Amino acid sequence: MLCISLHTTLACNHLSSFHSFQFMASGVITTWVLSVFILVSNLLSGISRVQAEPQVPCYFIFGDSLVDNGNNMALPTVAKALTYPYGIDFPKGPTGRFTNGRTVADVVTQLLGFDDFIPPYATTTGPALVRGVNYGSSASGIRDDTGQEFGPVSGLDRQLDNHQTTILQVMGILGDYDAAANHLGQCLYTVGMGSNDYLAYLDTRISRQYTPEQYADTLIQQYSQQLKTLYSYGARKVAIVGVGPVGYSPYAISECKRRKGWTCVVELNKGTQLFNDKVKGLVDSFNKNLPAARFTYLNAYEILHDIWKNPLFYGFKVTDTSCCLRANNNSQYACMPLQKPCENRTQYTFFDAFHPTEAVNLITGRRYYRAKSPLDAHPVDIHGLVQL
Repeated sequence: MLCISLHTTLACNHLSSFHSFQFMASGVITTWVLSVFILVSNLLSGISRVQAEPQVPCYFIFGDSLVDNGNNMALPTVAKALTYPYGIDFPKGPTGRFTNGRTVADVVTQLLGFDDFIPPYATTTGPALVRGVNYGSSASGIRDDTGQEFGPVSGLDRQLDNHQTTILQVMGILGDYDAAANHLGQCLYTVGMGSNDYLAYLDTRISRQYTPEQYADTLIQQYSQQLKTLYSYGARKVAIVGVGPVGYSPYAISECKRRKGWTCVVELNKGTQLFNDKVKGLVDSFNKNLPAARFTYLNAYEILHDIWKNPLFYGFKVTDTSCCLRANNNSQYACMPLQKPCENRTQYTFFDAFHPTEAVNLITGRRYYRAKSPLDAHPVDIHGLVQL
């Protein structure tokens, strides 16, 4: 007889005693013994069917190509991961994810206990919306014009509009406003924007228009209003992902070589740090001034900088070039379609010229969920946030 867990061991032992007694006696099973056997067997069967619930009832994801899982497939833009080698290590193959396997949002989803990945907004309808959707759109940013040179993409303002549409549908599914508000208030929301806005800063038209401080202030002013809009839509548990050290990406390094060399990389990373400091300040302000707000900041810069500076510690050997061959067109960071990528993908930090490999996403997602260092999250990591 199989004992399902420690909680049922005593019941299993008790049944085994009955079983032995039956053979020792006349071999006739009494009605009472049979009844007990059926009762406990049904109990054990019920336990075996119980599945753990996810730590939050729903998860909504906002962001760019670091989390996009198929939304740009439905948009008339070249900023989409249509073919291999994208998805080469993902069970479903190419899905729109700009990496070889899971995105960082996929990793967080699994750590939260969901039995499947959060689906893209573009293809999700009906009751599935209640569980959450991913609004991420590759090439998009805080600014409405960011990434539009690739064709129409959904910046954060558009993603918020899409979320408003989702909320109206959730209200219809759950029955009324109060039920929807209660449900949405328990959800986790992650927002990761700004990387593409800072890559756009490599464009001399923008860098001549703003100093690094002015650009950070301009972005924060718009970002603050966008995050307040999300709060007004019922979001209470919100993790804001900072911008990573985009200057270390193969794309930025190659672009900087044509300009100021390594100085350009340093300046770009300093700009993102200016922005991140202001995002951290927003979190403190929201938590202090918005009723029931539980915002937190996830320090992508610190985590990825740690990997970049200590690659061998994490098992990486190649940090300055991409795993795949780059396409030589207006989508300069993308992989050449249908080309074979590097075989030792777990040893590369970048899959293409901008996006991390699944190996990096695994490390990052785990540290978002449970901070390894006090610098990883402020004031709490995702695990702490969902407990609040």
